[in-house]
Amino acid sequence: MVVKEKERLAVAVQKSGRLNEKSLALLSQCGLSFDAPKSNDKLILRSPDLPVDLMMVRDDDIPEYVASGICEMGVVGQNVLEERRLSEPGADGVEVLRELGFGRCRLSIAVPASAPFEGASSLEGRRVATSYPGLLRGFLARSGAKAEIVHLSGSVEIAPSLHIADAICDLVSTGSTLQSNGLREVLNVFESQAVLIGTARPVPDVVARTRGQMLTRIDGVRRAERSKYIMMNAPRSALPAIQKALPGLEAPSVIPLGGGGDRVAVHAVATEDVFWDTMEKLKAAGASSILVLPIEKIIA
Repeated sequence: MVVKEKERLAVAVQKSGRLNEKSLALLSQCGLSFDAPKSNDKLILRSPDLPVDLMMVRDDDIPEYVASGICEMGVVGQNVLEERRLSEPGADGVEVLRELGFGRCRLSIAVPASAPFEGASSLEGRRVATSYPGLLRGFLARSGAKAEIVHLSGSVEIAPSLHIADAICDLVSTGSTLQSNGLREVLNVFESQAVLIGTARPVPDVVARTRGQMLTRIDGVRRAERSKYIMMNAPRSALPAIQKALPGLEAPSVIPLGGGGDRVAVHAVATEDVFWDTMEKLKAAGASSILVLPIEKIIA
């Protein structure tokens, strides 16, 4: 019997949670739509736009799906990926293809708001509750503090009030959850964001082509997020000062304005943030009618 070679790229994303919405938004910006699930139990969605299947799974399972080759790519938090690497010796088989810039958070140690704390040495002999024992263990080793790790799978923030632990090590975005549970953040253990990972296993050529196409589109979306399209009028003599004032300016298009004279229209892509003070510098350089517009996609 001849087994048909796989022809569709499988991408794993979080079924629900903090990365789900932005992961789906990224794929939508890449021109992909997916069949609406008939129920919340449907785990595989097909795209009619490209040969891509979306697998909706638990975030903790995404590195394993990608490492085993079930999915060729996946979107996961760096914290999940690094925890798997530290907690499962020999577990590998994935590579980070792109940092995606969303889902930013930090793994931090927090203590009761009224508890004294004078650095990592204050954890000596204490119990620290966490869902990330590998990352915490590495941090304690680097800090030289010997503490007992209490591994919890959820609701870590209530551990001190239940006298299960003296401190916690958990993900923090805004800090509001810590405050509502009477805790304060004291040490940063690990900085995290969403990353696109790929399997280290060989993939069929047709799938590899789709993967390359997806990476090109993702790069275009990410580049556009960091860029702005700028239009302005200015005297031609002001062009050197304008180029100096604009951050990350690519070679501008300079178009003579009707009626002749020294004034020109300047159109350019700035690859860094353009703030109000930048626009004020442009005006001071002689620019007028300055427009700053968002860019949806860029392909270099």
